[in-house]
Amino acid sequence: MYKQNTIKGSFSLCGKGLHTGLNLTVTFNPAKENTGYKIQRIDLDGMPIIDAVAENVVDTQRGTVLGKNDIRISTVEHAMSALYAMGIDNCLIQVNGPEFPILDGSAIQYVQKIKEIGIQEQNAPKDYYIIRKKIEVKDEETGSCITILPDEDFSITAMCSFESKFINSQFATIENMEQFPTEIASARTFVFVRDIVPLLQAGLIKGGDMDNAIVIYENEQPQENIDKLCDYLGVPHMDATKLGYLQHKPLSWENECTRHKLLDIIGDMALIGKPLKGRIIATRPGHTINNKFARLMRQEIRKHEIQAPIYDPNQEPVLDVNRIREVLPHRYPMQLVDKVISISGTTIVGIKNVTSNEPFFQGHFPEEPVMPGVLMIEAMSQCGGLLVLNTLDDPEKYSTYFLKIDNVKYRKKVVPGDTLIFKVELLAPVRHGISSMQGYIFVGDTLVAEATFTGQIVKNK
Repeated sequence: MYKQNTIKGSFSLCGKGLHTGLNLTVTFNPAKENTGYKIQRIDLDGMPIIDAVAENVVDTQRGTVLGKNDIRISTVEHAMSALYAMGIDNCLIQVNGPEFPILDGSAIQYVQKIKEIGIQEQNAPKDYYIIRKKIEVKDEETGSCITILPDEDFSITAMCSFESKFINSQFATIENMEQFPTEIASARTFVFVRDIVPLLQAGLIKGGDMDNAIVIYENEQPQENIDKLCDYLGVPHMDATKLGYLQHKPLSWENECTRHKLLDIIGDMALIGKPLKGRIIATRPGHTINNKFARLMRQEIRKHEIQAPIYDPNQEPVLDVNRIREVLPHRYPMQLVDKVISISGTTIVGIKNVTSNEPFFQGHFPEEPVMPGVLMIEAMSQCGGLLVLNTLDDPEKYSTYFLKIDNVKYRKKVVPGDTLIFKVELLAPVRHGISSMQGYIFVGDTLVAEATFTGQIVKNK
């Protein structure tokens, strides 16, 4: 089981803001389990905190802007990308202005600092959201589309098409986040010369220069216009007839612009609030479509707040019915777990096939057979018993008994033909033979019941 991570200590980065031109300092601090990403404006009264989640994005025109009431924090995507790709789940980020510093236009300095300070594993499990079906968002006007498909890891393919002979069509792929530091983190943001003047007129990119962006000059302009632009950027005048890339540092990869688009996707997906397991295919991505997709994913997660374990009927059980009978004292008609497909020190997943021949259906109810809720909880607790007894040297010499059942919720009835999937997790280590557990019951992907319960391990007489 993977655990949540934070950083081992605090670190800071300083630089100018891309849009404001202000000198800014952003500081990254460790955070407790299940905190997620939070950003604090320490330059404002009360030092307000904004949750870095998709629904708090208020603008996506030239970057990802988070907002709450009248507070704004811009250009967060590169830092978010680095945190997500490096496996950091919990972090408090403090900034002394309205945006993060642009640095060199990439995420590499964030990655270097995370590596330098170190990653701290925490006790809480990492809560992946596993993609079970195709999910897609399209923008018919722009042709942008983001699709996510089931996969065993988190991977992305980005395909871009630009109206430029320099970067007409490109694609970039990352198969897993371990490739991020070497293959994606150094990819810089980019801008077309044709867009610079409108951005300046809009009061943006006051901090833009030849060291923090790839500048693409693909349509010839009058020499006078280019001279003015060079003066603004503080660089020597250039020949307006020579098209190409204008930045000081040459391209790291031929498809660096699309690699940067991929970097941005990761940063915007970090605002979903949970790490994903799935393959993203992004066509003509941008912050607007990225945010629409992230918002949709958060809606999907809320619908399936507790995800069902993956159950493959062809999978060999970890504990079959015979082994279960060796560990548990229950017998027909009260043995309610058929097999266990997964077990660790803290979690177990078990299966019960509900047939029409179950004895309780004779009276519950003859005309409308429904599995009694109390037996559903009993079956779930038997899984819990298997979980805690499995840690003992001679489990067959012990039994578990209920001490308390709380927070029972029934969400959907269970009928003949259903296959119940039990997921039971320890809420705390077993102490003095007492164990507290959280249990869930699913039919397919649907949560049908849940409860917390406490049991006692007792040696048989």
